[in-house]
Amino acid sequence: MMEVLLAGRLNSCGFSHLPYSSLKEVRDSRYEHGRSPHLPLLPVMSNLQPKSRSWTQPLKIRRLFVCYADNGLSDDSSEMPTETQSSLDDEAVSSSSRLESWVTYLKQVDWMNIIFRWQKGEPLWKVPWTGQTIFQVMVLWFAAFWVMGSWIIPIAAQLAGFSRHSLSFRGQALYSLITDIAEGTVGIWILRRCLARFVPLPDGWFTINLKGKWLLEACWGCLLFPVVNKLSQLNLLLLPLPAPIASSYVEQSMMSRDPIATLLYAIVISVCAPVWEEVIFRGFLLPSMTRYLPLWGAISVSALAFALAHFSMQRILPLTFLGLVMGFVFVRSKNLLASIVLHSLWNGFAFLELL
Repeated sequence: MMEVLLAGRLNSCGFSHLPYSSLKEVRDSRYEHGRSPHLPLLPVMSNLQPKSRSWTQPLKIRRLFVCYADNGLSDDSSEMPTETQSSLDDEAVSSSSRLESWVTYLKQVDWMNIIFRWQKGEPLWKVPWTGQTIFQVMVLWFAAFWVMGSWIIPIAAQLAGFSRHSLSFRGQALYSLITDIAEGTVGIWILRRCLARFVPLPDGWFTINLKGKWLLEACWGCLLFPVVNKLSQLNLLLLPLPAPIASSYVEQSMMSRDPIATLLYAIVISVCAPVWEEVIFRGFLLPSMTRYLPLWGAISVSALAFALAHFSMQRILPLTFLGLVMGFVFVRSKNLLASIVLHSLWNGFAFLELL
């Protein structure tokens, strides 16, 4: 093996030792013609020394190909056989063609139809109002939600001669129900007033239909509830609740095991809140934003606004993800009932955890 190494660096080409004299003659010949001594694939007639024989045994004459590794020092880079270079070029062109065909295929796929069940080229929603109306509705809705819950209802209760803190568990539950109904009613009234000049609305707005596969879409959305729970735990790790924290009126009523109070709170959490919130966030905001954003952007904006409306940074991650899921379900079903039912199921499961 030392003889071969003296002549050049040998590639693993399936042969054994070559006599030094044969290799030296070939190398000297390349020097005479001004060529590099580092040989490419070169046929040589020489004595082959089998590995299983000793040097004193007869040698067989065989034709073999000598391969030398080119470490980049060769001055002739065009000595690769034409057939080999052509094969490599064909393989590169074939790989590039396959990649281009896949890219072309992915561009031609109707992703809107696959993901959202929306035909390509079909208008999402015809939005007759501008961003000014969208901003007006959302600001007034948030303001009405805060004013009704924090000022109007408490002042009305004071004028009636009682305060919430002095009520029984059933009284507190009824107070919550009245407050929620008042907030939702004022919110819907604001929405109707702001959109009054656009009546009749184009097709597809605020659709509520018992027909179709909307219930199946809502059930598929329920499969992502464990992800919402995991995000809730992660959110609490990043932003822990301030301690000590007082129990809410709902939790206090649950601890009392009062069936009437529990029923009233169930109506508030699982019926009223989903209806009001889905009408404003999925029924109005999401379709309205498609005038300025692609569909995925409109879903994201409505989900973030939905999370911020709960005024709790400790729940921003799970509520945003839940808003994305409900927006996805609404777009696929084109029916507000799907997102309302999904929202109601989530609130119902969260409420059962308190029992």
